[in-house]
Amino acid sequence: QSWSIAQHEIFGRAYAYEVDGYGNRVWMDDANVPSLLSLPYLGYVKSTDPVYRNTRQLILSQSNPYYFSGSAATGVGSYHTRQKFIWPMGLIMQAFTSDDPAEISSLLSMLVRSANGTGFMHESFWKDDVSAYSRSWFGWCNSLFGELIMNVAERFPSLILKNAEPAPQLLRGPRTEYNKDEQQDIFSVN
Repeated sequence: QSWSIAQHEIFGRAYAYEVDGYGNRVWMDDANVPSLLSLPYLGYVKSTDPVYRNTRQLILSQSNPYYFSGSAATGVGSYHTRQKFIWPMGLIMQAFTSDDPAEISSLLSMLVRSANGTGFMHESFWKDDVSAYSRSWFGWCNSLFGELIMNVAERFPSLILKNAEPAPQLLRGPRTEYNKDEQQDIFSVN
């Protein structure tokens, strides 16, 4: 932490994406995991940590060269794909690290739209048109999306469950205790 935390001119003390040991830093983030945005998800820091909060604000702003805003969505992209392409994986990490139901609801809507009717998460999509995407099927991202749905159902059930009551018996405990008959018709689809 002594090398990675520094004073950003706008956001205050924050984690740098890269450091060289000579005092130089790169202020950015990439939508892949691991990333700075995913630090709480990975268990490195709590999402309430002040340095992380500053870092999150930096990542989700125009100060991050890989943060894109368009008519289809707003989110973090990557230097691994085309410019101005947003990664659903980044949107998922943004939702995991948020405690704001309005932000999470907006992210869930963007994620559903980004699938472009295919039923699958893609690697990335253009900020202005979800029909322009890379990888028609991205298993890692699909798995993270499923994990996010379970997480939201537990933390903010009214965002996705019809009866707005958490269903902890479905989402906690060993997977062998899962009873698929109890799950019927609890998820709303819009």
